[in-house]
Amino acid sequence: AEENTAKSERVQCFGRKKTAVAVALVRTGTGQARINGCPLHTVKPDILRVKVYEPLLLLGKERCGKVDIRLRVKGGGFTS
Repeated sequence: AEENTAKSERVQCFGRKKTAVAVALVRTGTGQARINGCPLHTVKPDILRVKVYEPLLLLGKERCGKVDIRLRVKGGGFTS
């Protein structure tokens, strides 16, 4: 029973700037990260992919490997 409650732990937060809105859902998992349903390694152009990876690299595999991160981004143009 304790494993089921640990699986359901999650945190959701959002950020806004002008017309752009980003919603992040972080929950216990296996280290997957997705933006609008797509894996991070598919983000184009490459310079934006590097910016997306920065926070995850700062945290390290010990912390990021235990959570799944889902980001939903809307508005704000191409870079959002």
